[in-house]
Amino acid sequence: MFQLGKTIISEDIIEKDFLCNLSACKGACCIDGDAGAPLEQSEVKILEDIYPKVKPFLREEGIKAIEAQGTSVKTAFGDLETPLINGADCAYVIFDEKNTALCAIEEAYNQGEVDWKKPISCHLYPVRIRDYTEFSAVNYDKWEICDDACTLGKELQVPVYRFVKEALIRKFGEDWYAELEKVAQEKYNR
Repeated sequence: MFQLGKTIISEDIIEKDFLCNLSACKGACCIDGDAGAPLEQSEVKILEDIYPKVKPFLREEGIKAIEAQGTSVKTAFGDLETPLINGADCAYVIFDEKNTALCAIEEAYNQGEVDWKKPISCHLYPVRIRDYTEFSAVNYDKWEICDDACTLGKELQVPVYRFVKEALIRKFGEDWYAELEKVAQEKYNR
């Protein structure tokens, strides 16, 4: 691990390779697991505000889940997440003609209906951020459903930090990312 400003970074985000392979996994990260996507406090209001514009992109099941649970939920541990459909799919999941899971929020963004791409935790994946009082931990989250993404990333030599470049800049800023690139190149030759 190494430190950049107020972040402690796992070397895995530089040493490991990753490139989403939606044709192989079909967006399993949005439909597998036992929790919704982690949300930041500021994202709760954003989801409330954009819901009317995202709603036309949603599946009926997603609309029902959101209208029953809210645009976000608070867990028993006090964490904020996206709601789930019957404890499984994220309520914001939609499917394309190949049955690949996509994000209705991102689809609304891509079509110019909203100016917010999606929750930062989704945009950053497979990087997970854990905020502490004095610093944020930046870690690589290895999940077997992403094995094809690891294989493709290795084949095309795309380190995790490059795959999530846009999201890391969104979260920490361009100067922070430039410092990360400098460390990756100087210390790891990546």
